[in-house]
Amino acid sequence: MNNRDATKALFFSTLSFTVAFAVWGMIAPMAKTFQTELGLSETQTWTLIAIPVILGSIMRLPMGMLTDRYGGRLVMGALLVFVVPPALLLSFATSYGVMLLAGFLVGMAGTSFSIGIAFSSKWFSPEKQGTALGIYGMGNIGQSVALFCIPLIAAHWGWRTGYRVFALVTLAWAIIYLLGARNAPVKTMPKPLGEMLKVLIHQPFCWLLGLFYFVTFGGFVALSIGLPKLLQDLFQLTREDAGMRVAGFVLLATLARPMGGWLSDRIGGAKVLVGVFLGAGTLALGLAFQHIVPFTVGALGVAFFIGAGNGAVFKLVPQY
Repeated sequence: MNNRDATKALFFSTLSFTVAFAVWGMIAPMAKTFQTELGLSETQTWTLIAIPVILGSIMRLPMGMLTDRYGGRLVMGALLVFVVPPALLLSFATSYGVMLLAGFLVGMAGTSFSIGIAFSSKWFSPEKQGTALGIYGMGNIGQSVALFCIPLIAAHWGWRTGYRVFALVTLAWAIIYLLGARNAPVKTMPKPLGEMLKVLIHQPFCWLLGLFYFVTFGGFVALSIGLPKLLQDLFQLTREDAGMRVAGFVLLATLARPMGGWLSDRIGGAKVLVGVFLGAGTLALGLAFQHIVPFTVGALGVAFFIGAGNGAVFKLVPQY
C-alpha cells in the first residue's frame, strides 16, 4: 500500500481518537466542583467519574465488529457525531440524574479506540503495526487536553462553556474526518457474529491478551480519571493545578506508547511486558504515600511503564 496514504490514514485515525478521548475525559477534571455544587456524596461523585467508562468498555467489541463490516471511516464518523448531543447535554445539566445520563452516553467516545485500531491496522504490514498502532495510541493525549483545557476554560468562562466548545470542535472534526478519511483498499468478506466470536474459544491466548490490556490501559484509565479528585482531596490542590499535573501523567503515558510499540517490534512484546509489569508494580508503591513527592514519582513512573505496556499489547494482538 502507498506509504503516503497509510500515513494520512494514521493521521486521521489518531486525531479522531484524540478528539473522542477529550470528550470521554470531560467529567473527571470537574468532578470535585460538581460534588460541591450539587452536594454529592463520595459514592455519587465517583459513580459520576466512572460512568463514561462503562459504556465505552462494553461497546468496544461490537463497535470493532461494525468497523470490520462497514469500515472505520463510516463507523468513526458516526461515533463522533453521536457523542456531540450528550456532550452538549452535559453543559446544560442542573441535576445529578441528567449528568449521569449524559456521562453514560458520552462514554461511547471510549469505543473510538477499537474503531481506530481496526481502521489503522489494515494500512500497515505486520512488521510495522507495533510502531503504527503505538503512534495511534498517542490519541490518549486527548484526555490530557480535557484535563488541561476544561479547568482553564472553566476558570475564565465557566465549565458549561468548556463543554460546549468541546462538543462543537467534535462536530467540526467529524465533518472533516468524513470528508478526508478513506478505508484501506483491502477486500475482506464480512464475517457473521458467531465466526468472529470463535476466536474466544479456539484461541484462548486472546483472554490473556485481554488481561494484559486490562492491566495496562485499565490502569491508565483508572488513574487518569481518578487522580484529579484524589489530588484535590489528599493534597488540597486547586482544580487547575490538579488538572495540569494529571495532564502530565497522561502525556507521559501517551509518549511512552509508541516507544513500547517500537521496542516490541525489535525485541518482542512479551519481553517488553515483563519489564513493564516489574517496573509498574514497583513504582505503584509510591501511590501508597500521602506525601506529594513519593506519590508523584510513583504516578509518573507507573504512567511511563503502563504507557509502554499499551504499545507492547498493540504489537502482540495482531501478531497472534
